[in-house]
Amino acid sequence: MHENTALDEFETGDMDLEERQALRRVAGLSTELQDVSEVEYRQLRLERVVLVGVWTSGTAADAENSLLELKLLAETAGSQVLDGLVQRRQKPDPATYIGSGKALELRDVVESTGADTVICDGELAPGQLRQLEETVKVKVIDRTALILDIFAQHAKSREGKAQVELAQLQYLLPRLRGWGGNLSRQVGGRAAGGVGIGGRGPGETKIELDRRRIRERMAKLRRQIGGMSTSRDTMRYQRQRREVPAVAIAGYTNAGKSSLLNRVTGAGVLVEDALFATLDPTVRRARTPEGRLFTIADTVGFVRHLPHQLVEAFRSTLEEVADADLILHVVDGSHPDPEGQLAAVREVFADIEGASDVREIVVINKADMADQDVIDRITRREQDTIVVSARTGKGVPELMALIERELPRLDHEVHLLVPYDRGDLISRAHKEAEVISVDHVEDGTILHARVLPSLFQELERAGKPVERVF
Repeated sequence: MHENTALDEFETGDMDLEERQALRRVAGLSTELQDVSEVEYRQLRLERVVLVGVWTSGTAADAENSLLELKLLAETAGSQVLDGLVQRRQKPDPATYIGSGKALELRDVVESTGADTVICDGELAPGQLRQLEETVKVKVIDRTALILDIFAQHAKSREGKAQVELAQLQYLLPRLRGWGGNLSRQVGGRAAGGVGIGGRGPGETKIELDRRRIRERMAKLRRQIGGMSTSRDTMRYQRQRREVPAVAIAGYTNAGKSSLLNRVTGAGVLVEDALFATLDPTVRRARTPEGRLFTIADTVGFVRHLPHQLVEAFRSTLEEVADADLILHVVDGSHPDPEGQLAAVREVFADIEGASDVREIVVINKADMADQDVIDRITRREQDTIVVSARTGKGVPELMALIERELPRLDHEVHLLVPYDRGDLISRAHKEAEVISVDHVEDGTILHARVLPSLFQELERAGKPVERVF
């Protein structure tokens, strides 16, 4: 029966993957607006793109890895990458991000390749976006907008969709532009040239009306997310009250977190070789080799320069990390820069109150594809590591044994006679404790186990020490 259930769950993940791959964007079938000033008012439609980055620090390899990741992000969003350019500067140009001369060169590249979108590897100020668009004459978006678009595609739950919409509106608000000079400001009185009565403006302009509506929508979304996070808080409180240990899987996007969750619990969540394949957190029950119950949660993946709007919007989800007893920090051992992945994730941890205080184990995943020199390098740098392959199962038994050792200790050992009318306590012991032996006698059940404090107190009240009985 259990095997059939697990099979059905795996099929559910397969169906999610099939559904995602069923409809893909078709290049060339999009209606582009002639007025690029309207780009913020329509959904992103990425087809043929040119990437551009500014290399300000680090090595050339670091800059190329960053642009390679931007390419993967763009392809995940459904676009075809035609070219990629990196500009070496001390800091991004405050006007056009890459400088006026390079902007003209970029325009020539766009014209020669037939691209309809330029994606910049960074978060651009509203003025930079506007001036770069005016120069290259096609739509320009930045890394933040690209990641938000991917999140919008992949969010499935009601809470996830609300969180993504809130993040998008936070990003959009300072970037709104008028649809023409006549709507750019209010006029009236002396501002209208001194014409007085009859020359006053319409009051609230179109752009101000849009801003007010966005702020109202953001306030409503915050209330909705607050209400939806209540149920998550309630479930978390129930686990804490019963002292079921919690493990959180965190890490860089596409490091294999969902695959590891499936391998450990048979959860059957969607697995895809793509960035941000799963956004909605999944909490499943699992047992240690000794039979002790714990929960394991798969969290949203992180990325370099994860937009702060997303960190803020997904705060209720990310709290799963801060409330865990143990963090499994999954890193892709086959990635060109695994140290950069570790640093990017810990940068987000620093923004989550309490996350940095939780015990962390670095899980080097994809061992079947990783270079042994890279694994040795990470192992030397990190204090606590374990090497696994979620695909083949290599190292997973050792990981489960490590989880067993790292979970909160069962400090109280009991040897009690529990009456048969308190079978609920015996059931809890099997779920939450480490049961050494169970013996059924005439007066009840003799339980020998190591338990947590809350269960110990209830057993003490309900049971009798075995030595008093015999």
